[in-house]
Amino acid sequence: MSWHISGSYFEACNCDAICPCRRIDGVPGGRSTHGVCMGVLSWLITEGAVDDVDLAGLPVALAIRYSDDEPGSPWSWILYLDERAGSEQQAALEAVFSGELGGDAERHFPWTWKANERMAVRVMAIDVAHTRRRQRLVIRDHISVQIRDRYPSEATVTCVIPGHDREGEELITDRLTVSDEALAFSYSGVCGYATSFAYTG
Repeated sequence: MSWHISGSYFEACNCDAICPCRRIDGVPGGRSTHGVCMGVLSWLITEGAVDDVDLAGLPVALAIRYSDDEPGSPWSWILYLDERAGSEQQAALEAVFSGELGGDAERHFPWTWKANERMAVRVMAIDVAHTRRRQRLVIRDHISVQIRDRYPSEATVTCVIPGHDREGEELITDRLTVSDEALAFSYSGVCGYATSFAYTG
């Protein structure tokens, strides 16, 4: 199956800004601030398809956790798909973001090349805005993320998930809350990041 998706991306996690996992002025990142990373990743697809299944306009989110001290730092993750997507679109998105279709997922999604536990796939209403420096994401009773503003730095910052080929903007998160049966955490004043993405397979 051939696929491609592109659009905007933002994330937030419990690390201090600038997130030490990122590449800063070309210097590779390292250990997360607290040794355990908990966060939310989000994509808003503006254009894309898997074969002839159109995916334009659909948001996708992941709630994630991993520990740097566990051998191989395996990821635990929950995939959230928007309820407006039809069954074929949901299946296509799950296949892309789980890495089942290969391609760029194998270079950008650490949860596909590391040991991982897919804890759940949830189809729910996703309310998302990727407005610059005011990004937000609400998934009913499970996720609430609100960006406060940019982090004041002139450093060039990149992230493996959207790709080191595109410069992004480090952000400060006003609110990062996940309340799910499988994952639960809440933070304020932690790091965020935003940029664009384009993946193919």
